[in-house]
Amino acid sequence: MPTIITREDVRRLLETEAAQLVDVLPRDEYDEEHIAGALNLPIRELNESTAAALLDKSRPVITYCHDYL
Repeated sequence: MPTIITREDVRRLLETEAAQLVDVLPRDEYDEEHIAGALNLPIRELNESTAAALLDKSRPVITYCHDYL
């Protein structure tokens, strides 16, 4: 179930629970700038088989994107 978390929550999850950080922007935007260590899984390409192949179900997953409004 998706939950909005703070930057401090992200830091804590990465440090204490080995969370997986996933950037869901298109590859070209990911290539321009992303958080170090983030895996790129573009939202339009994301499906159950992609996630199952690349993500460890035993660890928390943090997804993010950045969009200018």
